Amino acid sequence: MDRIRIRGGRGLRGTVRVSGSKNGALPILAASLLVDGPIVLRNMPRLKDVENLLRILGKLGVVHVWREDGALELEAKDKTVYVAPYDLVRTMRASFVVLGPLWARRGVARVSYPGGCVFGHRPVDLHVKGLRDIGANVELSDGYVTLSGRPTGGTVFLGGNMGSTVLGTANVVMAAALSTGTTYLECAAMEPEIEDLCHFLNACGARIRGIGGHLLVIEGVDTLHGCEWRMIPDRIEAGTFLCGAVMLNSEVTVTDCNPMHLLAVIDRLRAAGAQLDVGENHIRVLPTASGQLRAVDVTTMAYPGFPTDLQAQFMALMTRAQGVSVITEKIYPERFIHASELQRLGARIRREGPSAIIEGTEELRGAPVMASDLRASASLVLAGLVARGATDVRRVYHIDRGYERIETKLQGIGADIERISEG
Repeated sequence: MDRIRIRGGRGLRGTVRVSGSKNGALPILAASLLVDGPIVLRNMPRLKDVENLLRILGKLGVVHVWREDGALELEAKDKTVYVAPYDLVRTMRASFVVLGPLWARRGVARVSYPGGCVFGHRPVDLHVKGLRDIGANVELSDGYVTLSGRPTGGTVFLGGNMGSTVLGTANVVMAAALSTGTTYLECAAMEPEIEDLCHFLNACGARIRGIGGHLLVIEGVDTLHGCEWRMIPDRIEAGTFLCGAVMLNSEVTVTDCNPMHLLAVIDRLRAAGAQLDVGENHIRVLPTASGQLRAVDVTTMAYPGFPTDLQAQFMALMTRAQGVSVITEKIYPERFIHASELQRLGARIRREGPSAIIEGTEELRGAPVMASDLRASASLVLAGLVARGATDVRRVYHIDRGYERIETKLQGIGADIERISEG
């Protein structure tokens, strides 16, 4: 099992390129189940989550090939298979996004309840409710969701206790694209990844209006055709590198990103004292004279608010700030497993309900730590970059799910970091 070793304290300098969006890639890959003909996807990240979903799609009759130019080409060849079993779906929660398109294109879908990260209960009830609202006959038994019938369209409200559901929105939008009527989807997620999915579907012949807003109107069509598409940049990866550069008071340019997708993050970094030069497709972190960060409070919210997927990384940043900060998790209130591992490095953090209170410290110290989920892994790597001595991050298969060669990218801007294989 691999681990990542970081020897902290070295400044960073240079340019780091952001890969294609993981969270945007998965729904678009699942949409291949809807489409007749080949799809070519450019800027597709080579990640464990992408590999896992391609493996699931392969079992559902979708063939794929990575081309020499780096693009991914895929096409649904066998349209008779309709079961996504537990041994495949358990690898990640996002695989549940095959439910809607599988049902819409094949008339029946049987998908296992998903697995995924271990930071709290994340029900898929809203997915099922939304699909039922547009015509699905639903059967829940033996750990599977089975849908039958035909998407007819209808009125759907997808609001929940924690706000809109991103993957639930994706499931309903994809199924509604092949419905016999019109779907009015209220309280749709507004994340850039959903916006990109809708634009992709329209490029394949779908009729979706209201893209980027809370109300989506989807007029069903008979068929969708293939197209060529370029994935949007990964805003979470970009935010991770920004946090690392600010923690080390280093001059780093994060390029091939979309700053408009990061406005809440940019606001909080500037409030903490970071100096940022924001361009059209890059963000440059500039060192400050004092190098001292200010403690600021953060509350995670649905887009365009501060993303829950950057909460752990910002917590690592706040361990180095002067003063006391409060991070409140409104999306997944139990998503604080990384706090105890940061404490092993000397961080001063305590939990109070859905909030973490962080008292900044002058120094973190290297130690062995254990990654518990994808974004927690990134926070531990960032903390290791500033800690005195060596930090070993174990269970790095978590980080490989969502970051493309993170140690290579950080080496490229001066970090003392390496991947160590153990047997």
